[in-house]
Amino acid sequence: MVIRNIEQSRDHKNVVCKHDWVSIDKISKNLQLAVVSSEDQNFLSHHGFDFEAIEKAMENNNKGKRIRGASTISQQTAKNVFLWPQRSWLRKGLEVYFTFLIELIWSKERIMEVYLNSIEMGNGIYGAEAASQYWFKKSAVQLSREEAAAIAAVLPNPRVYKANPASRYIQSRIQWIVQQMSYFGPLDYEHKEKL
Repeated sequence: MVIRNIEQSRDHKNVVCKHDWVSIDKISKNLQLAVVSSEDQNFLSHHGFDFEAIEKAMENNNKGKRIRGASTISQQTAKNVFLWPQRSWLRKGLEVYFTFLIELIWSKERIMEVYLNSIEMGNGIYGAEAASQYWFKKSAVQLSREEAAAIAAVLPNPRVYKANPASRYIQSRIQWIVQQMSYFGPLDYEHKEKL
């Protein structure tokens, strides 16, 4: 957040920083499920790294197609909380270290709580509560499936995409995410080994 504020000031843009930390029980299960369905469907079963997704991303990127990432929610949490946004081998190495550490120390529910409170979900809008208020004028605990999917849909580029009103592209992402949410079923942090 500090780095983004500095970037905004340096670029002579309005400094926007909205953030309200809320506990996981104050964040809609719909939003939790929407980000798992769109960002990391193996979140409950991996130990910080999704090697199958990494392999697919490497194959895709080697074919010269649009660059595709394979960061898990755990990796994104490590980067957002402990590191800086610019890409480098040093940062990636530290990201691996911190991802391993948080997977060892925190529960999946805690990782989700920190992720949903630290990720940028709009230009200068950080965390589920601030995003819910900004995009839908309601508390994060009240988000419907479609509203949660709309917020999840902007995560690949939250400074450009808008959750509300949604462009045609974001509308198609929302529909895909809602469908994935139906396939995935309810999140069960206590019984993750079933998944």
